[in-house]
Amino acid sequence: MTTTLLLVEDDARIREALGLAMADEGYRVIQAATGEEALALLARDEREPDVVLLDLMLPGMDGLAVCARIRERGDLPIIVVTARTGPNEVIAGLEAGADDYVSKPVDAGELSARIRALLRRVRTGDPDIPSVVDVGDLSVRVAEGRVVRDGAEVPLTKTEFRLLCALVLAGGAVVTREQLLERVWEYGYFGDTRLLDVHVRRLRRKIEPDPGQPTHVITVRGVGYRMGTP
Repeated sequence: MTTTLLLVEDDARIREALGLAMADEGYRVIQAATGEEALALLARDEREPDVVLLDLMLPGMDGLAVCARIRERGDLPIIVVTARTGPNEVIAGLEAGADDYVSKPVDAGELSARIRALLRRVRTGDPDIPSVVDVGDLSVRVAEGRVVRDGAEVPLTKTEFRLLCALVLAGGAVVTREQLLERVWEYGYFGDTRLLDVHVRRLRRKIEPDPGQPTHVITVRGVGYRMGTP
């Protein structure tokens, strides 16, 4: 089935050019010029898009608010597409719930690679990969794509789940920041680890009894992270 993108961009020229470029990459593209229009499309369309490409600088409801509203609905993947590349702007977009970000002008081939990586599921079916891993009060159900804590499901985005699995499947070994970027997002960031830092914070807020003193996702200073043991 063809992957469907929802492109939310107020500049008509950019929206048309990027829409055509992504169509050439093999995607079905639906478009919205405002955040309000995008949310209305999501509310009424029977078939939800596979990925949202979201500009931050929108008239009316800005991209951060739209991102937060989409994230409230579930784990629909979101890639922020923006001219704002300062650290505060990027971090704000990720904190609002985005899975990834790209800077304008956008290279269609690179964006396509990021979309494919984002949609790729955690590898299952390998005999070396357990279907369920229990860590303390967490039950990470790798094969099902779910996490359960004390009998209740923890709502994670697809990217947060992949990050958790990358740590859990390391069996308590330290995973470097570079390895996590490669295993979760599947391409290099050339030293830009904002993406990882924000996702670790988001993950801790959901799975840690006390995010300020984490016992599941442990920081190994200067190296990376490891999963805590029961």
